[in-house]
Amino acid sequence: MRITRLFFLLSVIALIAYARADAQHEIDHSKHMAEMNERGDRVMGFEQAKTTHHFRLLEDGGTIEVLANDPHDSVSRDQIRQHLAHIATAFSEGRFAEPMEIHHQVPPGAPAMQELKAAISYRFEATETGGRVKITTADKRALNAIHEFLRFQIEEHQTGDPLGMAAR
Repeated sequence: MRITRLFFLLSVIALIAYARADAQHEIDHSKHMAEMNERGDRVMGFEQAKTTHHFRLLEDGGTIEVLANDPHDSVSRDQIRQHLAHIATAFSEGRFAEPMEIHHQVPPGAPAMQELKAAISYRFEATETGGRVKITTADKRALNAIHEFLRFQIEEHQTGDPLGMAAR
């Protein structure tokens, strides 16, 4: 009987500790997202809350796409286009300072993308409500790095985009 009560008491204590740890994780995660979005506002030059990011993995590379949530928000649309055009140029030169600053870490895949910059093509394309950077390569190692980088972005920005290859 004592052992049963002791077991019950320990189980309750464990559940309370788990609930507290889970709540702390949620607080930490929310803080991380808020800080990342604040840095994103500053570095990207547009409000993250007014935009939607998408990252897609393709057989020959992938895409970075940002859209203004309001189709009539020409200010955000133009800021997105300016930022993504800059990103296409910077990445093609092997410069990844912006994602490092936004995420407060070197994104996985970025070092290999820097090293293999000559094997990767970055092309900016305007879209109706924003823009995209199309990333292509024929190099297997560069492709793996691109996919690693894009998966990190999907997870960090919580876009809900597939972590696997997208259909064309």
